[in-house]
Amino acid sequence: MATRLLKVSSALRTYTNKTGLVKTQKRWRSTNLSLNEMLINLPATRVTTLDCGMRVASEDSNVPTATVGLWIDSGSRFESDENNGVAHFMEHMAFKGTTKRSQTDLELEIENMGAHLNAYTSREQTVFYAKCLSQDVPKIVEILSDITQNPKLGESEIERERGVILREMQEVETNLQEVVFDHLHSSAYQGTPLGRTILGPTKNIKSITRKDLQDYIKQCYGPPRFVLAGAGGVNHNTLVELAEKHFGQMKGPIYDEIPLLDVPCRYTGSEVRVRDDTIPLAHIAVAVEGAGWADGDNIPLMVANTLMGAWDRSQGGGVNNANHLAQAAAYEGMCHSYQSFNTCYKDTGLWGIYFVCDPMKCDDFIYNIQVEWMRLCTSVTEREVERAKNIFKTNILLQLDGTTPICEDIGRQMLCYNRRIPLHEFEARIDSVTAKTIHDVGMKYIYNQCPVVAAVGPVENLPDYNLIRSGMYRLRL
Repeated sequence: MATRLLKVSSALRTYTNKTGLVKTQKRWRSTNLSLNEMLINLPATRVTTLDCGMRVASEDSNVPTATVGLWIDSGSRFESDENNGVAHFMEHMAFKGTTKRSQTDLELEIENMGAHLNAYTSREQTVFYAKCLSQDVPKIVEILSDITQNPKLGESEIERERGVILREMQEVETNLQEVVFDHLHSSAYQGTPLGRTILGPTKNIKSITRKDLQDYIKQCYGPPRFVLAGAGGVNHNTLVELAEKHFGQMKGPIYDEIPLLDVPCRYTGSEVRVRDDTIPLAHIAVAVEGAGWADGDNIPLMVANTLMGAWDRSQGGGVNNANHLAQAAAYEGMCHSYQSFNTCYKDTGLWGIYFVCDPMKCDDFIYNIQVEWMRLCTSVTEREVERAKNIFKTNILLQLDGTTPICEDIGRQMLCYNRRIPLHEFEARIDSVTAKTIHDVGMKYIYNQCPVVAAVGPVENLPDYNLIRSGMYRLRL
């Protein structure tokens, strides 16, 4: 009986395949294309430089929505001790009305289009961007032009926003990961602009004036620092025309090229500990100086960063994980979670690991991190590197799912590399990394280098800095 049913089932499937009403197009059936061939066939990123020095970059994928943003090559790194926090303050004030439209008018205009307008400030970049329907791109570009060139900067709005930023600072202080990374930067780049926080000290926020904001705009908001990026349903020629119309005659800083940074951000191997036994878990970051965005060692360091990986006890799979450090993390509950990071800037970077652990487990996990770092420098295998490269390529492609992340990728790369690196070129660069490449960058950036350590919480068990430093080399390789 079972045999007869199987025969009938097989016959029905054959008949259905021949007579099915829905015909699958042949071009979707083929899975023989290599990843490289598929990446080459992606829409190209077109770049145009206007006479004023502003760059326009876009990728047209012919979809009904679009993301358009203004990427500005300026952030907290370009501030001084006296005005630290002004870049982030200006980001807030851009949404508080212009000389042409009030805050209410701006919010209603965005809402009536069904668009989403947002912004963020980092140490080297300030970004204003909006996601909208493709047909509304001209209106969004005009709004981006208005909020950056004609901010109202009313005294009452400044005072109101001052309170908002102070409350935001209080919220950030409760996020211990943010706190640890601010301490990490202040220790690694002490005495330099990168050592300051993005939000600035409380005393500066309480004293920033309208003139401070106007001076910052005149100094940093100029066409040579601007990249207008677009992704989705964006016609490049139309975007160039819009940029020329709204930004072409822009008056700003008196320079044709971005001035060189006055102060090189010197890295210092050091530590900062904030012991607080009332906090249940220890939050610790340990890092070494990495490479800048355009440095040739950056791709191998990214692969090395992927080799270190990440783990969280809520996700399980630790002792059965292919990653050695994840196995160590899961063994006897050595830590609650960890994540590797590779934070890049124009001329430097921080490469390391942030982890959360129980009060008396700091020593054990630091030891395992350094064991894995030494293995990275001397004996990591081709098989491990191949796995890390595949994970890295997958993560890059997964992060480019949607018009907003693609637009972000375009804007960031234009500021960091002065071009957008095609994905097939990125793949080729990643594929060129071998175990020997990882050994070489490990010996250059990790082996016998002075680390920087930042720790907050019950960190009594964290080894002395000199002991951590002594773990950065092995006498017998």
